[in-house]
Amino acid sequence: MSKKSDTGEIEKAREILRGAGLRSTPARISVLIALQKGSKPQTHAELSDRLVPLGFDKATVFRNLTDLTDAELVSRTELGDHVWRFEIRDPSHDRSSHPHFVCVDCGVVSCMEGLELPDANQKKTLNIARISEILVKGHCLTCEPL
Repeated sequence: MSKKSDTGEIEKAREILRGAGLRSTPARISVLIALQKGSKPQTHAELSDRLVPLGFDKATVFRNLTDLTDAELVSRTELGDHVWRFEIRDPSHDRSSHPHFVCVDCGVVSCMEGLELPDANQKKTLNIARISEILVKGHCLTCEPL
C-alpha cells in the first residue's frame, strides 16, 4: 500500500472518530482501519494478532473495541461460542428494522430483509421499549451446502 493511501485511510479514520466524539489516538485509528479491512466480523484475538506486532497490547485493543462499540461505530456479535466478534457498523443501516442471520461457523452476517418486526402497538403489549437487534444463528450455504 502506498503512503498516500495510508494517509487517506488515517485521515478518514480520524474524521469518523471526530464525528463520534472520540479522540483520534494511534491505537483507535489502527483498530478502526483493521476492522475496515476485514471481510467478516473479527474477534479480539484476531485483531490482536494483527496489531500487537505494531506495538499495541491486547488490553489496548480491547479497550478501543469497547470504545468504538459504545460510540456505535462498531457492532459486537456473539455466535454462541462466548466469543465477541466485531465489525464496522454502517450508519445508514438500521439493524433494528429487520433480523440478521449470522453463520456460527464463519461469522458472516447477512440481512434478512422482508421479515416484519413487531410494530409499536405490539411492542407495548409485549412490554418492549425498543428493539436494538434480532439475530438468527445458523449455518450458511458456504459452510454447510445442501
